Amino acid sequence: MKKTYLLGAAALLASTSIASADGVLNIYNWGNYTSPELIEQFTADTGIEVTITDFDSNDTALARVRQGGHGFDIVVPTHSFVQTWINEGLLMPLDPEIVTDRGNIAPQWVDVAFDPGREYTVPWQWGTTGIIVNTSIYDGDINTADIILNPPAELDGRVNVIPEMSDVMAIAVYAAGGDDVCTDDMEIWRAVRDSLMAAKPHWLALDYGTLDSYVAGDIAAGVYWNGSSMRARIQNPDLAYGYPATGYPVWMDNAAVLADAENVENAMIFINYILQPEHAAMLSNFARYANGITGSDAFMDPAMGEAPEIVIPDEFIAAGRFSSACPQEIQDIRTQIWTGLLQ
Repeated sequence: MKKTYLLGAAALLASTSIASADGVLNIYNWGNYTSPELIEQFTADTGIEVTITDFDSNDTALARVRQGGHGFDIVVPTHSFVQTWINEGLLMPLDPEIVTDRGNIAPQWVDVAFDPGREYTVPWQWGTTGIIVNTSIYDGDINTADIILNPPAELDGRVNVIPEMSDVMAIAVYAAGGDDVCTDDMEIWRAVRDSLMAAKPHWLALDYGTLDSYVAGDIAAGVYWNGSSMRARIQNPDLAYGYPATGYPVWMDNAAVLADAENVENAMIFINYILQPEHAAMLSNFARYANGITGSDAFMDPAMGEAPEIVIPDEFIAAGRFSSACPQEIQDIRTQIWTGLLQ
């Protein structure tokens, strides 16, 4: 799905420090993840018209850009994929003369293993992947991977699993007793394969675009991201977000400029724009994830400061794990299991 926002003339605000620009910018991002308010403000401030094209998984985005001829300027991959993008020469280093505000990045997100010193990327948003449950249908423990791996009778046939391999594999590995999503323990991988294949007949679907279905009660439980879960719960208070006690993924999505971008200067201007606390807050207020920019809290919806989907309960903090990219031999095992699951 492509959404084009042609948001007014090239108006410049006299009070802004943003340089005048023109032309276009093409962003390739996860679906339903970019604040329309932010895009409107960016166009008003800079005169740059923005087109957003959606992708539904890291693998989809990587495959599309590898093909070339895509016309995108900015992409937003998850941290565990960033090194692949860099190693394959698909990203260009950020221009320090335009991207001048990397100092706004919160200290813990600066010297990250996937992009030391933030040479190529800046934070977009970060969050967790857990379990969403309609508590009017099931009132048992929701902080368990059994919701998807061994669905209780009330949820049998009413479970959706997002078809994002990294997230689903992580939850299954931790539930099988593994500590590392890149484990070389074949007993763990056999247990992961068997548990996922046994669970699949009890699922309704493997689908991404399910927010409205959760709100309507058409789906009763599933693997879901915390921000999307908050957006659903705001519309249906019966929905609750659980943290699998055996372990769950913590992730960060990051904005980067593509090596073959056609609108490089405009892309760099946008990258710097989202480093401003008030602009980072627009992203968070829309998608309901934290953003990694110092000072953005002052501009964010106060509800996010106490939302159970955003504020991890103390007893489950240690179960959250920030993973890295796997060696190719382990990635091949994961892909083989995943391919079998999708058949």
